Amino acid sequence: MSIDPLLQLLRRKARHSHAELAELLSLSEDEVRAKLAAWEEDGTIVGYQAVIDPERAGDDDVSAFIEVKLTPERGGGFDRLALRIARFEPVTSCYLASGGYDLMVVVEGSDLREVARFVSEKLSTMDGVLSTATHFRLKTYKENGFLIDAESEPERLAVAP
Repeated sequence: MSIDPLLQLLRRKARHSHAELAELLSLSEDEVRAKLAAWEEDGTIVGYQAVIDPERAGDDDVSAFIEVKLTPERGGGFDRLALRIARFEPVTSCYLASGGYDLMVVVEGSDLREVARFVSEKLSTMDGVLSTATHFRLKTYKENGFLIDAESEPERLAVAP
C-alpha cells in the first residue's frame, strides 16, 4: 500500500493551507480537515517541523550519529531498550537498523563534551548496551529531503572517459 497523496504533500511542505491542499488533490477543504484531524488523532501525524539550515540560523550545537550494539531481550527484542534510549533528552532520533549495529541514534548537545558525557555516562552504561561508535556531523548537505545551501552548489565536474 502506498502513502496517501495528502501525506506526501505534507511531507514535502507542511505549510500548505487547507485550501491549497484541497485544490492540489481535488478534494474539499472539509475532506482535508477531516483527514488531517483523523491522522493527528490516531498518531499517523505525530508533529510538524521546519527544516533549518544550522549555519544560517547560527546554531552551534553539535550533532552525532551513534551506532549502538544491543543484546536483544527475551520476548521484547530491541524495543524496550530502544524506547528507553529514545526518551533521553539529547536524543533527537532513534532507528532500528540493519548491519553491524542494531540502533542508529542521533544526539544533539551544546558541544563535543556534552555529547561525549551522554555517551559515556548514560548510553554506554545501560544494561543491554554492548558497544557504541560515535560519528560527529561536520556539515549538512541535505535534511529531510531539502538541500541545505543549494545556492552555493559547486559547478559540475567534467566527465572524463
